Amino acid sequence: MNRIDQKFQEDKKLLSIYFSAGFPNLEDTLPILKNLEAAGVDMVEIGLPFSDPLADGPTIQESSTQALRNGMTTEKLFTQLNGIREHINIPLVLMGYFNPMMQYGIEKFLQRCSALGIDGLIIPDLPVDVYHEEYKSLFDKYGLYNMFLITPQTSEERIRYIDQVSNGFIYMVSSAAVTGAQNTFGNTQTDYFKRIAKMILKTPTVVGFGISNAETYEAASKYSRGAIIGSAFIKFLEENGVDQIGKFVKSIRD
Repeated sequence: MNRIDQKFQEDKKLLSIYFSAGFPNLEDTLPILKNLEAAGVDMVEIGLPFSDPLADGPTIQESSTQALRNGMTTEKLFTQLNGIREHINIPLVLMGYFNPMMQYGIEKFLQRCSALGIDGLIIPDLPVDVYHEEYKSLFDKYGLYNMFLITPQTSEERIRYIDQVSNGFIYMVSSAAVTGAQNTFGNTQTDYFKRIAKMILKTPTVVGFGISNAETYEAASKYSRGAIIGSAFIKFLEENGVDQIGKFVKSIRD
């Protein structure tokens, strides 16, 4: 069974953390993953830095730019993740844009992910119908899940289609804006969370974008299976370093 499915079988609200590979320092990938798992995080999304990220807010964009400056590449990340399953047991998801994967060669990319023990991918600019028609069979061949994003603007028909072709989880974007930390959620966002919960989808949902503290984590998890934190974690890393990661996780969950 895929580790993502195993994780969602646990009877609890999940906390997933996103970081840009190669930030703050090029060789921080393994120390960050070890510290996150030790702190009790349920799943990690490793961002593959890209020079033109569409959905990312300033914090993630800057960390991505810094990672590229530090020398992070797809090949470098794969080298860092070699033997990762000797150290890390929680689900690992690679999040990145389609272009670098195309340049690497899609099948070769998926093959490497599978061999390393990556559980799934999130590719924000790969449309679900293109995935379904052209790439799903390849993902299945290598035992990899592909998770899709929905926003408050996504039609019910589209959400049902995504639910039908999805596995793992659906990434529920809390607002139509780019990523970034917020302190609270407004009524519009809460209504959207409730609306999706009422659809009773077969695929579990996880909320991302705008989760920054215990309050927003709790609000996001109330109507979903958990939440993903990116920008707030990256800011914390920049200010406090890798060794203090446990403190960040504690501030969200306690």
